[in-house]
Amino acid sequence: MSDFTMPSLGADMESGRLVQWLVKPGSVVKKGDVVAVVETHKGAFEIEIFEEGVVSELCAKEGEELPVGAPLARLTRPGEQSVPKAPKAAPEAIPVSVPLAVEVGRAPGTQAAPLASFVQPSSRPRASPAARRRAGELGIDLNTLKGTGFDGSVTLADVELAAAGGAPPKDPSSAAAPATRRRGFDPNEMRLAIAAAMSRSKREIPHYYLASTIDMSRPLAWLESFNRQRKPEERLLPAALLLKATALALREYPQLNGFWEDGRFRPADGVHIGWAISLRGGGLIAPAIHEVDKHSLQSLMGALRDLVGRARSGGIRGSEMMDPTFTVTSVGDRGAESVLGVIYPPQVAIMGFGRVIERPWIVDGQVTARSLIIASLAADHRASDGHLGGLFLSAVDRFLQEPEGL
Repeated sequence: MSDFTMPSLGADMESGRLVQWLVKPGSVVKKGDVVAVVETHKGAFEIEIFEEGVVSELCAKEGEELPVGAPLARLTRPGEQSVPKAPKAAPEAIPVSVPLAVEVGRAPGTQAAPLASFVQPSSRPRASPAARRRAGELGIDLNTLKGTGFDGSVTLADVELAAAGGAPPKDPSSAAAPATRRRGFDPNEMRLAIAAAMSRSKREIPHYYLASTIDMSRPLAWLESFNRQRKPEERLLPAALLLKATALALREYPQLNGFWEDGRFRPADGVHIGWAISLRGGGLIAPAIHEVDKHSLQSLMGALRDLVGRARSGGIRGSEMMDPTFTVTSVGDRGAESVLGVIYPPQVAIMGFGRVIERPWIVDGQVTARSLIIASLAADHRASDGHLGGLFLSAVDRFLQEPEGL
């Protein structure tokens, strides 16, 4: 028997609401099957299972809010026999004789004080374990915060906002009660989650920043020639070239592809790039495209179109939120010439691309108009330094100058 638990869909997730079961007791499942839909502050996600077997029991009901790691279902693995869960026996009533009920120090014949008078209500504020631990680290009194979590509990986001000076006061007369959480995407909750994650990142991660201007004239000319021979649905966007070049550079410099955990760097087992997607209702998510370095440009373009479409329609899978090893953000279509990203913990780097601009450029001693793009890298100084970051940016440039080899 094994437990299928509430997954963590990001460093800022503490709990999730089980929206829908897609299996029932007796269902046969295999690795990769979507078995449930879970809602977090970032929206509703399809949750996959990573074992095979038979669902023997559903431990959570639809509509329940559960912390990360809580059992959702129990699975009987191949070769095992399902053992029905024994019903809980009702506790036996323990008879208490009158003499034992007499309190020590009470004169015989006087009436005993009611039991409720000896039970003091707990003054400990409701808070998630992560919020309680973080508040202790920061020296924040949880009694001063108004919780925005399930049933009014204080969440990690509330603590992080308090540390940043932006948490709402606890006094209900000075702040409106939080709106009732609705199913699906909630812009207000996403903004709280983004603020908490970015506040933590800037406080804990020693960022360093590098930028490089890349001549995109050759890759864009190759792209135009490539697209001219294909149907609109088969054509590539510059984003595919940028993603593939970044992935190949990460394969050369794996020190930027992984996680900072338990005081040390843990390299990733694959190049799974999180692509930052702006949602129509506001907010941002960065689900992963897996094994980007192994994709052809055509399959990568298809994966990117599929990812963006599902992100904006609410069809992202949990696995795509769980394992990005590096993030790429592109603001070119928003008109910005450059972007300096903030690392999403526990990742150790983020790449940013601005828009392609026409500028004077010196080629072979001659000034000419060229299509340029500014590529920026924000990286964690605990895991790497500027020397390696500079080599990484040079590698991205080198791969882009050979688009036919991507």
